[in-house]
Amino acid sequence: MKKVLKDTVIRKAEDEVVQLGLAGVVRRGLRELVFDAGMNHLHEILEEERSAVCGPRYAQSPERQAWRMGHAPGELVLGGRLVQVRRPRARTLDGREVVLPSWTEFRQEDPLTERAVEQMMLGVATRKYERSLEPVAPGLRTRGTSKSAVSRRFVAATKSNVAAWLKRDLSGIDMVALMIDGMHVEEHVLLVALAIDSEGKKHVLGLHEGATENSASCRALISELQARGLRTDKPVLAVLDGSKALAKAVSNAFGRQVVIQRCQAHKLRNVEEHLPEIMRPSVRNAIQQAYRSRNVQRAKRMLGNLSRRLQDEHPGAAASLEEGLDETLTVMEFGLPEWLERFLSTTNAIENLIGTAREVSARVKRWRNARMVIRWTATGLIEAERHFRKVRDRRGMKILSAALSKKLEQALAPAAQLA
Repeated sequence: MKKVLKDTVIRKAEDEVVQLGLAGVVRRGLRELVFDAGMNHLHEILEEERSAVCGPRYAQSPERQAWRMGHAPGELVLGGRLVQVRRPRARTLDGREVVLPSWTEFRQEDPLTERAVEQMMLGVATRKYERSLEPVAPGLRTRGTSKSAVSRRFVAATKSNVAAWLKRDLSGIDMVALMIDGMHVEEHVLLVALAIDSEGKKHVLGLHEGATENSASCRALISELQARGLRTDKPVLAVLDGSKALAKAVSNAFGRQVVIQRCQAHKLRNVEEHLPEIMRPSVRNAIQQAYRSRNVQRAKRMLGNLSRRLQDEHPGAAASLEEGLDETLTVMEFGLPEWLERFLSTTNAIENLIGTAREVSARVKRWRNARMVIRWTATGLIEAERHFRKVRDRRGMKILSAALSKKLEQALAPAAQLA
């Protein structure tokens, strides 16, 4: 039906171009021309359907199934707004209203709520929503574009979308890598979990609201994910920012199945905070060279030498560098392709995800409660997930999966021998 209407509108517009000439079309406006052609054809379709049950106008028909009942005001969704049109009416011989098929279908052709949500995702303020829409023909009565109307539709749609999203089944995800990070929205802290499966596809697993990034909030998030089917009985690489609470919660949930990689970018920033500005570039360069050496023993030697040089003058920086040093080099053990090794050495992937969520909610001026924070943040995460691209090295993900399994076997071997 939609394709038929589109083709007919194009033909009618072409015919009118021939009749008016190019100058006439320019004066009238192509958009108005196409709009009028479409509305005229819509009325023709509705009249044809009414004639099918009522028979030809002013003609006696023994096969008549209904009577014409004039027109009534009605509304169709067009271009993100409700447009008032005249709806042909008919009633059966026993007084029941006849529902015209095309009327029902055209009312659902251009979903109003989806358009409102899409505009909000693009950063359009509710008070500017009407200005973002295509203009309609002069004199046409419209509604549904006010700030309050758009806001109500956005809240209702995102509430249902988020509720369904937070209940998704996670049992089908063959998770190989897990990233967890927190974002602060006023006094609220939201923990976000991102998984990467064996095919390199990214999945936003969920989020949990709490007061801080403590172990209780982390355990609550992982428990929610487990209740939704996330498997914790397979080897997984957890890429974390260095938070002890996160590491403890992940280790408790996954046990020996988890291998932790500390974010190298966070470690670098932590070390720089203990140094004067003049020393930061040289120390940053030395640490980055170690991280890019692609050899665990060489990297440890380079970082150990740097720590000893800093020990006397900057003991805080040396202590920060040594703390959790082995966990910052975890992925070097697996023999991954260089690009994938660098990708899994930091939490940049989940930080970019959180950045998109922040962009979506940037126009919010006042947070009313935690539910509003969760709804907006989850909506931003859903929007970001729509544009995810796979990790480009699928072979590398297979190598990682095999390396994790081998590391687990090696860790369990001594225990098996003792038994």
